[in-house]
Amino acid sequence: MVKPFIFLALFSVTLHAQMTYPSTRKVAHTDDYHGTKVADPYRWLEDDNAADTKAWVTEQNKVTFGYLEKISYRGLIKQQLEKVYNYPKYSAPRRKGEYFYFYKNDGLQNQSVLYRQKGMNGAPEVVLDPNKLSADGTTRLTVFSLSKKGDYAVCGFSQGGSDWQEYQIMDMKTLKMLADKIEWVKVSGASWQGNGFYYSRYPKPEGSALAAKNENHQVFFHKVGTAQSVDELVYEDKANPQRFHGVYVSEDERFSFLNISDRGKGKDGNALYYRENGQKEFKPVVAEITDDQFSIVDNVGNKFLLRTNKNAKNERVVLFDPANPDEKNWKEILPEKPEPLQGAGTAGGKMFVTYLKDVTTRAYVYDLNGKLENEVPLPGLGSAGGFGGEKEDKTVFYTFSSFNYPPTIFSYDIASRKSTVFRNPEVAFTPADYETKQVFYPSKDGTKISMFIVYKKGLKLDGMNPTILYGYGGFNISLTASFSPVLIPFLDNGGVYAQANLRGGAEYGDKWHEAGMRLQKQNVFDDFIAAGEYLIAQKYTSNARLALRGGSNGGLLVGTVMNQRPDLAKVAFPQVGVMDMLRFHKFTIGWNWIADYGSSDNATDFKNLYGYSPLHNIKEGINYPATLVTTADHDDRVVPAHSFKYIAELQAKAAKTTTNPLLIRVDVNSGHGASNTAKSLEQTADIYAFMFYNMGLSWK
Repeated sequence: MVKPFIFLALFSVTLHAQMTYPSTRKVAHTDDYHGTKVADPYRWLEDDNAADTKAWVTEQNKVTFGYLEKISYRGLIKQQLEKVYNYPKYSAPRRKGEYFYFYKNDGLQNQSVLYRQKGMNGAPEVVLDPNKLSADGTTRLTVFSLSKKGDYAVCGFSQGGSDWQEYQIMDMKTLKMLADKIEWVKVSGASWQGNGFYYSRYPKPEGSALAAKNENHQVFFHKVGTAQSVDELVYEDKANPQRFHGVYVSEDERFSFLNISDRGKGKDGNALYYRENGQKEFKPVVAEITDDQFSIVDNVGNKFLLRTNKNAKNERVVLFDPANPDEKNWKEILPEKPEPLQGAGTAGGKMFVTYLKDVTTRAYVYDLNGKLENEVPLPGLGSAGGFGGEKEDKTVFYTFSSFNYPPTIFSYDIASRKSTVFRNPEVAFTPADYETKQVFYPSKDGTKISMFIVYKKGLKLDGMNPTILYGYGGFNISLTASFSPVLIPFLDNGGVYAQANLRGGAEYGDKWHEAGMRLQKQNVFDDFIAAGEYLIAQKYTSNARLALRGGSNGGLLVGTVMNQRPDLAKVAFPQVGVMDMLRFHKFTIGWNWIADYGSSDNATDFKNLYGYSPLHNIKEGINYPATLVTTADHDDRVVPAHSFKYIAELQAKAAKTTTNPLLIRVDVNSGHGASNTAKSLEQTADIYAFMFYNMGLSWK
């Protein structure tokens, strides 16, 4: 039920001992959720194109950046971040024909540049430099997919941090773009078959391309040299408009596979179909969508290696025979292990498989029948990824990283089973100067939670150290050990970085994920709170020196914990967060998150969501932490309205009682993640400056 609108002045001034905020207009609007009436006075902020919304953003940014500009060492922090980040960064190379392709960033380039070279010793040549595509360096190369012969490539571009992409085709002989242009691509890759490729898109949105609900995901086939208007519609399902659809092709181009998921209806799994080249109809590998997940590792002749969590919470690999498709005929190739399967792929006629053991990677090589051939020794406890390649490859590449081990690229010779360093990083960093440890602490219900803690050796654990506690806890995503150069100045200034492996992630398999989703979501918040309490109890820090940080689902985490335990930390950074848990599914692809969160359309889910939604649980009379909310004007994944409404409510209810600033930083021409290097470093500098200033600390 909607009450009549009541318009107040757009801006008034709220005075506070420390801060002056622009007070946000309230409009009387009430919704009825299963008999519970919920006010939504800031609904008007959901319209990102409205002049009032843009004016509100301008006023909020004026206050925020005015505050940040007064921090004397803010510029120094940015200089230090630029200095430590300014070193060459490479991706692992990937072979296609006679060329090896790789990305390189010279140091502070806004976007990494795509190169290729003939053989491993050839002279590199620039294939595509995204830095030349926009004046501010915010146009990104999101997709680069080479045809089987390597004569053409699909290049996907995103502008200003948007999830929307435009595809073009490059002639790899001339390195020039063809006239082909494909628009409104989203949640897609590009998979070649013959003289064209499959891709997925939505119809052109009506109204705001930022916030419009994305429905009717379609798969098309585009032939090189033709207009998008004549692309073949391969698959759509108008009866189920919130399903994702994607088609991808086997390396030998013999088979194409159709993947269908229905997360908007709360299903965490997918259906999987196939067809042989030349056939029109797809046949089922798995016809029904449940909570079980299935993906193709590779085809072995006319059979498929299939990765699945069906009857295996930590996942397994089976062999599917189209001639005997019944599940009872699936042959188990890699049985489930006590550790969760992290990755599985093939190259050089072998299967490369990684597992997570206590959130660190273990890598193995198997033959295609599932016989273990050897483990790939890694330099230590950390994260390894890569190992991809084609059937004829003799060498694969992988990258290893940890908190105190900068990303190092290794080449692995398949025949000799030996790894050698292919490229060492050139970062000015001495690993021996820093301490990394993994601890296990009890959550509220006694569950043991892993946490990585990083700090400079010799640091006195006296409870006085500025500490960032980072978490995510959702969507089956693992927070593994990885190197970040922007942590170095923070650690050198006496900082402690803690990364907690909360339930809801994939660190310990599907059971770990399920223990932190939907009606079990409170476990995630309890895990994060317990992490903060552990750090305080062990004298790493104190309430007055602790900062909470998380982005997206992690922004939801921080916002919720601020409400449930406002005394836990001095500073909080809810970044690009899902803050309105009653309406998240109304925008872009937010309905995709119903599988993890549930939906307010369901009475049981509503009660749960309403009980912790950051926006709806802000209370008056509470001394909230110093808060810097961050979002961006081109975030079309978690629309900025979440953060707009949240900070408006926080300022309205807490401005008179909190002793800390409550601010929002809205980046421009950026998205769910920073759209270029400069914006990323600027935001990090502001986060460090805000944190230290509000803890009463200096920066050297």
